[in-house]
Amino acid sequence: MFETSPPLVLLYGPFDPSGSGCLPADAITCSTLGAHALSTITALHVQDTANIEEIHAITAELIDDQARCLLEDMHVQAIKAGPLYTTDSVRVLAQIAADYPNVPLLLQLHTAPQALQSDDFDPDEAINATFELLLPQADLILVDNSVLTQWVADGLLPRRGPTPAKTLMQFGAKWVLTTGTELRPGQRAYVLHGPEQTLINWPWTPPTSRVSHQNGPLACALTVELARGRTVPDATESALKLALPLTGRAFRPGMGAQIFNRSTP
Repeated sequence: MFETSPPLVLLYGPFDPSGSGCLPADAITCSTLGAHALSTITALHVQDTANIEEIHAITAELIDDQARCLLEDMHVQAIKAGPLYTTDSVRVLAQIAADYPNVPLLLQLHTAPQALQSDDFDPDEAINATFELLLPQADLILVDNSVLTQWVADGLLPRRGPTPAKTLMQFGAKWVLTTGTELRPGQRAYVLHGPEQTLINWPWTPPTSRVSHQNGPLACALTVELARGRTVPDATESALKLALPLTGRAFRPGMGAQIFNRSTP
């Protein structure tokens, strides 16, 4: 019989050695929120707090072996994925999601970092694979509205719906949470788009300073709340409250961007 406390969450994404975001920073955030984080690394960054200099992709075989090793050993209750840089990492996750349909999947969408603009990567192909293979299987998509606007402008996200978020739902996404969405001039919000024209919004306050991985704590909080068995609307309501104090603490450890202070209880 599995012990279900604390909830177990699987973090599927790249390793950022600066601790700005992704792994291992997200694992610390999940621990702060009362969950135990497992991890599957999909890429390795060479970076500091200012720039990502290089990205080295992990092979599909190794990604798959590590994820399944954990999933077969422990009762994982939710998966957080993103950013995903290669079609291999997308395809592996799509097959895992198909094999574990009862494990909630939160997919956090990002723009491609400049370090991916090389012959070794095709970020546009990875984004297209994400739309086709992962959106239909994800329980919740988290994305900043500015990312969707940029993808539409660049031609990466086709105009299939009245808004970019609705376009994601046309690809099969069940729920989409956008951040920084303009409701009217001067008023922005977190907007949760759901089935049957469900639309829920909460006030959004722009960050007072440039902090790396602004939505990272919210993504972790959403994953933990989904792991606790909450519905997507309830998980979102709770996660927004949990993430707020986490995003209020930041410091500048180097010459680049500020990062969240995850060491403060």
